[in-house]
Amino acid sequence: MSDTPSASAEPAALYERRGNTALITLNRPRAMNAVNSALSTAVGALLEQAEADDAVRVIVITGSGRAFCAGADLKALGSGQSLDADGHPEWGFAGYARHWVSKPTIAAVNGFALGGGTELVLASDLAVVDENAQLGLPEVTRGLFAAAGGVIRLQQQIPKKIALQIALTGEPISAAQSKELGLINEVAPAGTALEVALELADKIASNAPLSVRESKALIHSTALGPDWEQGVWDANDEAMQRVFTSADAKEGPLAFAEKRIPVWQGR
Repeated sequence: MSDTPSASAEPAALYERRGNTALITLNRPRAMNAVNSALSTAVGALLEQAEADDAVRVIVITGSGRAFCAGADLKALGSGQSLDADGHPEWGFAGYARHWVSKPTIAAVNGFALGGGTELVLASDLAVVDENAQLGLPEVTRGLFAAAGGVIRLQQQIPKKIALQIALTGEPISAAQSKELGLINEVAPAGTALEVALELADKIASNAPLSVRESKALIHSTALGPDWEQGVWDANDEAMQRVFTSADAKEGPLAFAEKRIPVWQGR
């Protein structure tokens, strides 16, 4: 898939800050937001922008038009073009799949999301999916496999046998099934995925930024480790030291005692 010449002048991804939330929108609607190098470069750079902005506490990623993301741009691949972000192949698919940021990320799945779109969901910390959207990894039906983290992350987020069925059959699952499996957080009424995701982002953004970042980091770093291992508790103690000695740790109890909304400093 590729854009028309007039559409190619449009930015491949858009950025907007809504309060303490950064909204990144994949912006190749004529190509169903299929991923090429321009999109990967734009998304990766916007993630860096959001990460560097102290006012941003949560990042939401969504798609323009009727799709969230249709996966790789097959025309670009067919012509031998790289899909990597310019100068940053380490960011992974769409400049996102392997791009760690300390702030929580939420996928607002507004439409088609099979294949690479599902891999972006798997790479996000949370996900809100339109009730009519489907998730799945159909790569095996095309002689490929979900190499942008799909086969790695799916088994970490749902039972292994179900992950194997999804990956090996290539058959999609509904938003409702995804919610039942714990693969996503919310099923949104048709046309409201972004609205619901932004509401979720606001709830997170109202909390102490340092506490949120440290909680995210520790959950990810200890997710696959045994909970009795000393190294896990060492990491926990280090995070506790950073959070409990912060200005926000003093502000939270003080605001509670004074019956007011906390004013977080993020440090």
